[in-house]
Amino acid sequence: MKTTAPSLVRRGTMTRTHRPTLLALVPLCALLVGAPSALARAPAPAAKAAATQAPVSDVVKAARPKGGEYFGLYLMDKKVGWLFTDLEVLPGQPARVKTTNQLVFKAMVGSRVSERMHDEERIYEAKPGGRLLSFVVKQTGDGGTQTLEGTATANGFQVVRKRPGRPDETLPKLPPTKERVEDADPPRVALLRKAKVTGFSLDGMDLESYGLSTTVEPEEQRTINGVQVKLGKAVTVSEKEKVPVVSYITQRGEMVLVDYGTTMQARKETEAVAKRLDLVEVFGLTRVVLPKPLPESARTVPGNVTLVVQGLPAKFQEQTYRQQFKPQPDGSVEVTLSAAAPKARKPLPLKDPEGGENLKSTLVVESEAPAIRELAKQIVGTEKDAYRIAQKVNTWVYSNLEKDYGASADRATDVLSQKKGDCTEHSLLSVALLRAAGVPARRVDGVIYMVNQDGVPALYWHEWVEAFVGEWTQLDPTFNQVVADATHFAFGKEGNAEITPLIGALKVTAVK
Repeated sequence: MKTTAPSLVRRGTMTRTHRPTLLALVPLCALLVGAPSALARAPAPAAKAAATQAPVSDVVKAARPKGGEYFGLYLMDKKVGWLFTDLEVLPGQPARVKTTNQLVFKAMVGSRVSERMHDEERIYEAKPGGRLLSFVVKQTGDGGTQTLEGTATANGFQVVRKRPGRPDETLPKLPPTKERVEDADPPRVALLRKAKVTGFSLDGMDLESYGLSTTVEPEEQRTINGVQVKLGKAVTVSEKEKVPVVSYITQRGEMVLVDYGTTMQARKETEAVAKRLDLVEVFGLTRVVLPKPLPESARTVPGNVTLVVQGLPAKFQEQTYRQQFKPQPDGSVEVTLSAAAPKARKPLPLKDPEGGENLKSTLVVESEAPAIRELAKQIVGTEKDAYRIAQKVNTWVYSNLEKDYGASADRATDVLSQKKGDCTEHSLLSVALLRAAGVPARRVDGVIYMVNQDGVPALYWHEWVEAFVGEWTQLDPTFNQVVADATHFAFGKEGNAEITPLIGALKVTAVK
């Protein structure tokens, strides 16, 4: 299916070019099952730790259920996955602690079933401040299959990536991580100490390190299985996600509930109940319904449209070259979305106005991969004008990637290999090619206007591209828009989980 956004809207076609849930859930999955997790990993009982004479970390001393814990993962009160967490002192090795984390996400997106599995084990020293010694991260399902095996060395971390049908790849050595064994379970450590704790996380998705902060809040009374229970409360914020994750833990150390903003929730359940999923259709569940269709002027370039929005926090109301916000007396905000071609175009070479972050090759973007660099050279040819290069990349990706939600991939080389995908694959490959060509670029997350089979005008979660060509400009390779039209409403960049609480909270009350 290769068509433009306007024609999709006019025809009322159900498109598979959006992945609304994964835009929100992948960062959440990284937070919940990456190390450290906002959900506490369930270490082995304190009795095992007492068997050794060596001092052990507070993460081992903290009370918790034996054998790990299962949780149902809920999006807007609909179950879309399950989690399992466990932490134990290794049998016969009292100086070592192992954490195990599993996550399964499964839901309907349009007519397709999306399923993603994340399985992770980490080994730490059991002593106070014990180092992270090794990890194995396995990812399968929607997004592709890969295994990352990391081992601590004297001067950093050596990581080997394994993917089906490809030679094992030794990644550039990571610097020494500041992650410690206490970072495996900051909520329980904070509650045990009755004090704020800080630490670091080596993220299991992008292998970057991020700071963590966990504070203790006043206890709360909650009804659990019909019984009033006093629960300890700890709030964890990751430097990456920036979303407060609130954990509720009984005095016996059972974690019974985790709130991730107002949209996501993990609830403790038995294994059988946790794995019983609703198979929710999230494409429609997460959309923002409009009171009336957008005017045609929103789809022209230059073009604009004005919406009145409720439920948009002030931190998302940043004035930009495309989005202008005007707070209203009733707490809503009037936002004017506009689109125009860039005026300040420059030739290569270009400096990234953000210090090089938007030219960097990463585990996901892979702009330095030989196949990506070679393709970028073929597409660009002798062109030096940065905007013309962006247009060429945009058109190539649109023309050469089949529009197929069921062929998702999380890494640029995988997208190039399969030449299929939805908006996230189109955007990821475009950014990789642009960076390889020397054009600073990044992915943008937000919503786009669509009218699907039910005829309801709405905003759906979407991803597109922003490139610096002398000034910033946005493009949409999914719909072959060399200037993303004014139906695009941006909230964040690069799959940022900070936008997750917006799902289900936004309401458009007027279209002007």
